[in-house]
Amino acid sequence: MKIEDLYDIFRQCEGGVTTDSRHCPSRSMFVALKGDTFDGNRFAAGALETGCAYAVVDDPSVIPAGDTRYLLTDNCLRTLQALARTHRRKLGTRILGITGTNGKTTTKELIASVLKMRYKLLYTEGNLNNHIGVPLTLLRLKPEHELAVIEMGASHPGDIKELVDIAEPDMGLITNVGKAHLEGFGSFEGVMRTKGELYDFLRSRPQAFIFLHADNPCLQKMAEGLSCVTYGSEEGAFIQGQMTVCSPFLTFTWRRQGESLAHTVSTRLIGSYNLSNALAAVAVGNYFEVDAKLIDEALSEYTPQNNRSQLKRTEDNTLIIDAYNANPTSMMAALVNFRQMEAPHKVVILGDMRELGKDSLEEHRKIVDYLQICGFEQVFLVGDQFGSVSSPYVTYPDVQALIACLKAHKPMGKTLLIKGSNGIHLNDVVGYL
Repeated sequence: MKIEDLYDIFRQCEGGVTTDSRHCPSRSMFVALKGDTFDGNRFAAGALETGCAYAVVDDPSVIPAGDTRYLLTDNCLRTLQALARTHRRKLGTRILGITGTNGKTTTKELIASVLKMRYKLLYTEGNLNNHIGVPLTLLRLKPEHELAVIEMGASHPGDIKELVDIAEPDMGLITNVGKAHLEGFGSFEGVMRTKGELYDFLRSRPQAFIFLHADNPCLQKMAEGLSCVTYGSEEGAFIQGQMTVCSPFLTFTWRRQGESLAHTVSTRLIGSYNLSNALAAVAVGNYFEVDAKLIDEALSEYTPQNNRSQLKRTEDNTLIIDAYNANPTSMMAALVNFRQMEAPHKVVILGDMRELGKDSLEEHRKIVDYLQICGFEQVFLVGDQFGSVSSPYVTYPDVQALIACLKAHKPMGKTLLIKGSNGIHLNDVVGYL
């Protein structure tokens, strides 16, 4: 089936597109994707029975004779991506693409909070930032959307190129580049090249531009030749800001270049490392002429979710929960911030950083070395990578072993930082603190 013909059918599907046979809105289109342990073609019939009007499949053997609700294609994933690109082109919505090693989801959420003050906006929900999530997000575009903010994640070379070729953004923002997914990228230089694929695409687009974190020399070098709107804490940035307080919540000031009057924003964000994320949102909002007071209001009211630098006070302790993701850059930033924070009886619970390949033990050793100069009251380490590094701290093989310890010796009256890769499941310890 030609993509133009499929697009005409898609426009008739009031329920949109789904790839989950357990979630089939009425009059939707089911696309049968394959994974390592499943084949969506086997669920097409069930999807049609429970609400879908059509099912896109790439296995002709599942199609009953004469059933025109089945739409046969060579490759369902590539068809989903091509359909999303076609839809994006038809609507012509201005799109901001966001990527980066750390902070891209928080930055996306902050930008969305600001832009929603003035515009009808589509933006990436949750962490749907991969080769499936990006097209599904684009297929939610409606004619009434004035702007879209699309988050793009990567763990291997070429990942960002694949996503920008689908989304075709008009603008770009890279939050930073750091050490993450080194197992897939091979090196820090591999990270830079892959994240830079967003810039590479924009160079090929007339009138494209970027929002540039001017404090970051790596990004400055990568951005050569691109028009940019700058933000940062250094003088010379178009949006210039400074942290004033961060204990535990970030308060900062910002002003436009050439202005003497500074705005003060008290946020619910934990960590000085969130200053650049907040300034990025200011820069985007200012470019799109969101009133400064509305920018301040949006940033002050935003509350982090999903175990991303969340503050939680229990009956016995104060918790800083940052257990969604971890890499050497983000973990060191969290520890530096926690060390500087004014809080009583500081305790750290850290889980392994995943997908670091041959650099894993060395990066975990650097974290342990830094911990030894921090003077935290207590340190708990979880995972086989921390367990393989010589350290003065007790290391637990998994989160269940740590929970058993916490049940027997529950911390009381402490301020705890909980940080680790999602696969370590450190969020499971929250109920025992």
